[in-house]
This record gives sequence, C-alpha cells and structure tokens, in this order.
Amino acid sequence: MNGEGDTYLSIGELARRTGLTVKAVRAYSDRGIVPPSGRTAAGYRHYGPEAVARLCLVRTLRTLGLDLSTIREALDRGTPPAELAAAHAEALAVQIRVLTARRAVLMAAARRDATPEEMELMHRLAALSEDERHSLIREFLDEVLGCMGTGTDLAGVAGSMTPHLPDNPAEEETEAWIELAELCQDPGFRAAMRRTAAYHAADRTVSAAGVPVPGPEAMLRDHTAPARAAGIDPGSTQAGAVVDTVAAAYAQLCGRPDDAALRQRLLARLDTVNDPRRERYLHLLAVVNRWPAPDPLSPELDWFRAALRARTAS
Repeated sequence: MNGEGDTYLSIGELARRTGLTVKAVRAYSDRGIVPPSGRTAAGYRHYGPEAVARLCLVRTLRTLGLDLSTIREALDRGTPPAELAAAHAEALAVQIRVLTARRAVLMAAARRDATPEEMELMHRLAALSEDERHSLIREFLDEVLGCMGTGTDLAGVAGSMTPHLPDNPAEEETEAWIELAELCQDPGFRAAMRRTAAYHAADRTVSAAGVPVPGPEAMLRDHTAPARAAGIDPGSTQAGAVVDTVAAAYAQLCGRPDDAALRQRLLARLDTVNDPRRERYLHLLAVVNRWPAPDPLSPELDWFRAALRARTAS
C-alpha cells in the first residue's frame, strides 16, 4: 500500500481508536456519516486520520440524543459542534416542557380519579399557547368584572387576578394552571365572582387622592383576627363591639347610615365573598405567578359573619 498504513486506517483500526465496534463503524460508513477515503487493492475500505475525530464527535452527539440524520446533515454543512449542541439543548428544553405538562396532567388526573373526558380537558388546557391562555383569562375577567365599568381601579383588579404561567413552569405550576383554568370555565364560579364584583362596584369609593378605599373584607381582618386569637365567642358582647366597628366603617365607605338594612347588605356581601372557590383561585394564582401564598380569609369571614348574624338577629 506504499506505506499507506501509516496514513490510512482500516475499519478495524478505526474501531479500536474510537472505542466503537466494527459493526457500528461500518454502519456509520454505510450511511455516509464517516465515508471511506478509498479502498485498498483488495477492496477493503480505508479511512483518513480525520475519521477518528469525526467518529468521536458522532459518538458524543449520539450520546446526547441526536439522531443520525441530524448528525450527518450537521457534519456535511460543517456546523460547529457548539452550535449543534446549543440547538439540541433548546430542542430538549421544548421536550422537557411538553413532558412536564403531560406529567402534571397525569398526576392531577390520578389525584382526582378523573374521567377520560376530564383528562382530555386537562390535557387541552395544559397544551394551550401563551396567547390562548391569555385569551381564556381575558374572556373570564371581561365577564366577571364587566359590571365595574372602566378605569384604573378595574385595571388594578384585573391585573391582580391574571395568571402568568412562566416559560419553564414547574410541574406544580402547570398543575395549578390547569385547575385555575378549569375554575375560570365553571359557570357557578363565574356567577359568584360576578356577584362579588357587583357588590364591589356598587360600594366602592375613592379617597381624596383618588385611590380606591379598601373594601370591608380588608377592614374586618384587622379587627377580627385579634378577637379570634383571644378566643372571643362570635355571640358575645365583645364580638358585638367588633361588628359595630366594621359596620360603621362600611357605612362610611358606602355613604349610608349604619342601620339594619346596611348590616343585611354587608352580610349578603360577605356571604358572597366567602366562596371556597374564590380562595382556591387566589391560592392557585399565587402558585402560577410565584407569589407568596395568601393568608386565608375564610376563618375571619366565618367568625365575623357569625358575629354579625347573632347581632342582627338580636
């Protein structure tokens, strides 16, 4: 071979230098990924020294999960390995997002003992694009907040109720999004939220600086929490003092006298607000948006509503 053994490698020598089997080298050669430089007089393939580096790269890329067609195309184009690795990393990131969403659906379905129809809905909600998610939430908020009109107050409320699923959500965030989206499509929940928004629209007022004044739900927490912590019974005289304080603040908020009609209205408003689905929505919203978990309001609402009922009945 005129000393070509010093220059060219047989398929067996190439296999030994790269740690691959002769069968694997032959398969790569047959597919044109590592073509032979020529053949010996006896008809055997031989390869140049560059074939060692090429095969080592092929082996690495195969370990990373690239298919042979992609590898051959990249090598033929002379694509730098770093660029190829970056493109493959991005492709894997997409696959990971898809698999994470699928696993979240399966875990949610297993926990709920979901029917096939429910699983199909959950899968569809998990697969929505960003624009489709925004459209779903916008339609929900337009319906439930429609009675509030327009203005910065409405924009603030809508913004505080809008989920923004991260680009690379964790499994629990995807699962929270699925449940939140299901809630948004629940007719009963929508009706309850419309009633809550209607009370807010009718009772809302602003300060002299034009800033919306907190509603009675925010007011009663400050007064009710210490009473609950002190073990005060909702039917006691001490509880009545808490009711009087909150009712007076609500009367000032509405610009109405603190009478039986106003207290009945306050009770009806709090009964509407005290929907466990609303509190669940806020919890799921915090998970999706990576906000701190909100403190539950229902214990304060339960105590105050009991105290208000006892005083109204008396």
